[in-house]
Amino acid sequence: MAHEEILIPTRDGDCPAHIFTPEGTGPWPAVIFYMDGLGIRPVLFEMGQRLADGGYVVLLPDIFYRAGPYDPLDAKKVFASGDFMAAVGHIFHTTDNRRAAEDTGAFLTYLDGRDDVAGEKIGTTGYCKGGGISLTVAGTYPDRIAAAASFHGGNLATDSEQSPHLLASKMKGRIYVAGADQDRSYPPEMAERLEKALGDAGVDHRCEIYPGALHGWTMADFPVYDAAAAERHWRELFALFAQTLR
Repeated sequence: MAHEEILIPTRDGDCPAHIFTPEGTGPWPAVIFYMDGLGIRPVLFEMGQRLADGGYVVLLPDIFYRAGPYDPLDAKKVFASGDFMAAVGHIFHTTDNRRAAEDTGAFLTYLDGRDDVAGEKIGTTGYCKGGGISLTVAGTYPDRIAAAASFHGGNLATDSEQSPHLLASKMKGRIYVAGADQDRSYPPEMAERLEKALGDAGVDHRCEIYPGALHGWTMADFPVYDAAAAERHWRELFALFAQTLR
């Protein structure tokens, strides 16, 4: 097992990123892991390695690199403050679906240059803000993305010109979306709008709501962490990639 820190050149500067690999020499399929709104921190490294241990080269880019260096945020302190955006706004608003999708072109170029990556088809998974990015990337690079997952992703079907559901007609990979049933950023009417867009476009997809789960349930450093729902997320994610990347 290995955890490597790298810099990936993008149009807007060098993006710090982390690479996780399984034991052995490979090659293995690649997965891009789009982080949540609290930025790079130890819990994401644990998740990246767990995914890698399943047999994947995992790229975890710091999509907030445009903010410059920042100290890891303490999730408990952020939530205790009562004002999430006041605590994370200095990094959160430095990217969006469009800019992250542009950055992904550089991420794909980097993965293409690794000897331990098998094939051109990759998977993506994203959490919170990263969920919308994961789906956006699936519609932006349809010939490269074999599968894309979103977990407690918000704003997946809105009136914004950057809404991921607008790219449904371009998606070719399999899509899996898991939402919380108590999430103001992904209410039932939005879930219905996304489901309709994917269905009308003929996208191979499955959208679910995890009963009792709150926004952020996969993150072990969040007060709303739900161990049972988090394990369900891992089972679904590994099944998705096993069916599409192997």
